[in-house]
Amino acid sequence: MLVLSRKQNERIRVGESVVVTVVRVSGDKVRIGIEAPPNVRVLRDELDDDSLGTVTLEGGVELPIPRLLGFAG
Repeated sequence: MLVLSRKQNERIRVGESVVVTVVRVSGDKVRIGIEAPPNVRVLRDELDDDSLGTVTLEGGVELPIPRLLGFAG
């Protein structure tokens, strides 16, 4: 694991197409912004595919949340 120190408004580039920006530091919280192309899935670690669940549409059709949000799956 690479561990870096960054100040507010500083960026980290991951590969060719992902940029992580430190938006704000306030007390013990850091607000970050992540710029990534649409084909790159960005999720908080606690939101794995199983925890997202499904949505039931009219007619009883169930649609997995990742598919509803446009994630491949």
